[in-house]
Amino acid sequence: MDVSPKDRLRAVDLAATVGISVQQVRNYVEQGVLPPARRTPSGYRIFTTAHARALSVARRLAEGHGWSRAREIMAAVHRGDLPAALAALDGGHAELDRERAEIRRVLGAFVTVLASPPLARPAPRRAARIGEVAALVGVRTSQLRLWEQRELLRPGRAPGTNYRVYDEVELRAAQVIALLRRGAYPFEIIEAVLEELRTTGSPQRVRAELARREQDLHIRSLRRLRGTAALHDYLRGGGEAVDRPGHPVPPSDLVG
Repeated sequence: MDVSPKDRLRAVDLAATVGISVQQVRNYVEQGVLPPARRTPSGYRIFTTAHARALSVARRLAEGHGWSRAREIMAAVHRGDLPAALAALDGGHAELDRERAEIRRVLGAFVTVLASPPLARPAPRRAARIGEVAALVGVRTSQLRLWEQRELLRPGRAPGTNYRVYDEVELRAAQVIALLRRGAYPFEIIEAVLEELRTTGSPQRVRAELARREQDLHIRSLRRLRGTAALHDYLRGGGEAVDRPGHPVPPSDLVG
């Protein structure tokens, strides 16, 4: 089918629409991010407004999903494999769902930590030995050793005797682990809580930081939604799609 002169674009003009180089445009054609380009008798690629639309959709997808997944999605669309494109999209949204669930679980763990009562008796002013720590947090010494093996605790060693000693930070960590294990929190959540505590030093600050991350997650989710909507419009406008290998069908029949 002949291309109308008004629909034609030079490679340099197509590149300028999104601020990339002509070489990147060529790369996108080779990678399938853009649909195949016909050539003139002299060998020059013929770009059209269809390529500009594809490039715009790819950029919108990349804003939400990242370039790696955007390339995967667009290449699947342009080779007529809509199920693969949808699977990649679903994977991106599922990642955010898992991340959101983890943030909420860690936030829940910090609510438990913030509501926890103080130690039954004052912590020693000096570094504590393993038996003292076990008594203070209400567990066996073998449990503390197990948590150390899991790298949840990082006790020091006393010069000369090589006995385990726990400073104030490690004593607090032992209390947090014991508290969350009693609440049936899995070790991966406890690891996240301890990492945040060791980074910020304050449960209140950690809680605020996790709330900020949750808000950032909402923004990323909206970006992915906009990318998915842009792809939907692109398919309705004529992108190649299939419902099974070798049997192209109109995209409108698939996306409604």
